[in-house]
Amino acid sequence: MLDQIDLTKVMVLDVETVPQRKSYSELEDSWKALWEKKMKFKIPEDKTGGDVYDQAGIYAEFGKIICISCGVFTKDGIFRIKSFYGDDEKILLEEFSEMLNNNLNSDDNYLCAHNGKEFDYPYIARRCIINGLKIPAILDNSGKKPWEIKNLDTMDMWKFGDYKSYTSLILLAGALGIKSPKDDIDGSDVWRIYWEENDLMRIVKYCQKDIVTVAQILLKFKGLELLKDDDIIFADEDADNENENAETETQE
Repeated sequence: MLDQIDLTKVMVLDVETVPQRKSYSELEDSWKALWEKKMKFKIPEDKTGGDVYDQAGIYAEFGKIICISCGVFTKDGIFRIKSFYGDDEKILLEEFSEMLNNNLNSDDNYLCAHNGKEFDYPYIARRCIINGLKIPAILDNSGKKPWEIKNLDTMDMWKFGDYKSYTSLILLAGALGIKSPKDDIDGSDVWRIYWEENDLMRIVKYCQKDIVTVAQILLKFKGLELLKDDDIIFADEDADNENENAETETQE
C-alpha cells in the first residue's frame, strides 16, 4: 500500500479549531440567528442554539483555527514537527501559508491528514478566504481535475472505496496497534481548554500527538517500522538547543 509514495515528499498535518466567541451570548443577534438556522436540525427539542454552541468550532463560518501542527519525514528516518499556533488566526495562517508555498511547491509533494479531505483542507482554505489571504497553492483546488488533487487522507485510504462509515483516528490507531494520541484530552475538550482554561499549549501538544499518530499510520500502511520516541524532533526544541549552544560558545 502506498508503494508509489515517497514519504519524504509528504507533510502530515492536523488542525485544531474553536468557536470564534467564548459563548453564544457574545454573538451579535444576526449571528445568533445564523447559528440557529445552521443547526436547526441538530438542536434537540428541549435545547437552544446556545446549548450546542460548543460545536461551532467545526464550522469554518463560526469557528477559527488556533493551531496547525505539521510534520515531515527526513531521509534519515527522523520525523520533524513544527506547530503554528496563537490567538491571532490571520498571523497563524500567513505563517503557515508561507511555509507551505516555500517548501511544498512541486507536483510531487503531498499533504496528509486524517479526514483531511472533509475537514482540515477545506477548513484552512475557507479561513484563508475569510481572513483575506490567498489559499496556499497545494490547497487551492480551483480548476484542477479530480485526479490532479493528490493530497492524502488516512481515513479515506482506510475505506478502500467503502463509504458507509466514519473511522476515527483513535479507532484506526487501535486497530493497527498504534498508541492512542488521546491520552490527555480529545477533540471535544479543545473549546473548553482554550476558552475556559486558557491553556493553548496543552492543545498544541494534543495536536502534535495527532500528527505523530497519522505518521505512524502511514508507516503501517507502507509496512515500515514505526517511529520511536527518539525519531521525533520538534523544530522549536531545535531552535532552543541552537540558542543554548550559541550562548555557551559566547560564554566560553
